[in-house]
Amino acid sequence: MNIILFLIPLSAVLVVLGGFAFFWAVDNDQFDDLDTPALMPLAGDPGAPPVGAEDGTETAAVRRAD
Repeated sequence: MNIILFLIPLSAVLVVLGGFAFFWAVDNDQFDDLDTPALMPLAGDPGAPPVGAEDGTETAAVRRAD
């Protein structure tokens, strides 16, 4: 029964902290663009060399794929 005296205030503090974190995120525009970050890994690395071009020359398989 004494644990309830600890858990109720602890849960109230966690709810207040969660609410504070949510409203901070909304005020700092953390939820403005939810689609672009999910698509960024599909875009690839624009600075990466093509496959097979490690030595500066492209292979025939890479040229056909382009």
